[in-house]
Amino acid sequence: MLEVFGLTSQAESIYRLMLAEPQLGVASLCERLELTDAEVRAALDELVTVALLRESREAHGRLRVVRPEFGMETLLRRQEEQLAARQQELAVARTQVAEMVADYLETAGRDHSAPAQDRRLTGLDAIQAELEILARDMRTECRAVLPGGAQSQASIDNARPLNADALSRGISILTLLQDSARHDPATRAYARWLTDHGSQVRTAAVLPPRMLIFDRRVAVIPIDPANTKGGALRTGELSIVRSLLAVFDQAWNAAIPFGAQLAPDAGTGLTRLDQELLKLLSSGMTDEAAGNRLGISARTVRRQMSALMERLNASSRFEAGLKAAQRGWLLRSQPGWRDRETR
Repeated sequence: MLEVFGLTSQAESIYRLMLAEPQLGVASLCERLELTDAEVRAALDELVTVALLRESREAHGRLRVVRPEFGMETLLRRQEEQLAARQQELAVARTQVAEMVADYLETAGRDHSAPAQDRRLTGLDAIQAELEILARDMRTECRAVLPGGAQSQASIDNARPLNADALSRGISILTLLQDSARHDPATRAYARWLTDHGSQVRTAAVLPPRMLIFDRRVAVIPIDPANTKGGALRTGELSIVRSLLAVFDQAWNAAIPFGAQLAPDAGTGLTRLDQELLKLLSSGMTDEAAGNRLGISARTVRRQMSALMERLNASSRFEAGLKAAQRGWLLRSQPGWRDRETR
């Protein structure tokens, strides 16, 4: 249990034994737990560091074991403080990254020496026009990441003729959707149409930001992933395209073929969505943010999290995340899949 606080199994064993027999010294601990002197002393140092052992006020040089109802509360409070500090650091980093991207885009827009193929696309019409040109000129492959769960009917209608033309010319199309998209009839029908015409479609609980990569040489990405209607960047910068390809390949290799049926983890009964939801909400993410990340509504987030908290007998999301970590739920590999059509 204490491994979640960064303690070794030896430290936990010593703490439990000293709670029952606080008078034990180093030699006795070595004998009872079959550990070396060095291992016991290292474990004792760990327990002192996290204040589960403190110096005795009665005997100089002896250690006093701290009772768990006080020691665990101290550890939990310290974890909460560290988590809050980390969230603050991430918020600052996010702001700095946004400013850096904005500066880059502004500079690229003013710099007439920048490659002509790198340009900013403003508005849905401009984006669609550029996609039509890129699809027409495509020669080998297209890789697409389409997060957000269910795809809008307008997006499907605009993409279908471009995909049909590309597939008729033998172009390879790889599409990544979110697991939640499997529950939307229109998106499910579109994915099945793509696979029936020779395309490959996979799904994952969490996806990287939206992207389209043409022939491994040109990419179109949103300027603001949270507002894809606000504009896009078309870039042929080799370093950027290669980085996006690496992100795509990593997500693709972890995803599940659309034609396979998702199966809960045999050990925990968790779906991939349950596992990701626990990770996101226990880290402090809001319902709305977690829903956006997973492609589901905030209402669905609250309903599923309520069920998970009840199953874990947890009174808060932080406690749910802690208990899930203690059970090893968050360290397991993602639930598998069965090679059967999802009709």
